[in-house]
Amino acid sequence: MRLALAFLVALALAAPALASEQRPTAAELEAELVCPTCKTTLDQSSAPVAMRMKQIVRERIAAGDTKSEIKAAFVAQFGPAVLATPGRKGLDLLAWLLPLLGLGIAAVVVAFLVWRWSRRREEGDGPAPLDPELERRVDAELARYE
Repeated sequence: MRLALAFLVALALAAPALASEQRPTAAELEAELVCPTCKTTLDQSSAPVAMRMKQIVRERIAAGDTKSEIKAAFVAQFGPAVLATPGRKGLDLLAWLLPLLGLGIAAVVVAFLVWRWSRRREEGDGPAPLDPELERRVDAELARYE
């Protein structure tokens, strides 16, 4: 049952992704491409190069190019730094995996520290007993207020 549900969810999410690949919008491509001069995404840049890139994006969409074809053309012209997100192959894969690895290590460290802190609280059953003379003086002082 769960497998079938997971399959249906995957199918539901795959259709929009495929439609986005075949018929991309200018807005989504402008958010995924970086201006080579100001190093911001095209949707945030007003540099002349960015304006020309936006125009090329619209022309390529009108010509019927897919998102991958348009991105590949920009990578061929400007290099992989024109993509807003790193690739998922080779060394670029580290940009995706290292933050996840860091979060995993941090979670393990926090779990260990919480476990250690809770164990330390169990070992000490309570405060150390008072000195008998001090206890007698405290009792005498409290008796004065009763």
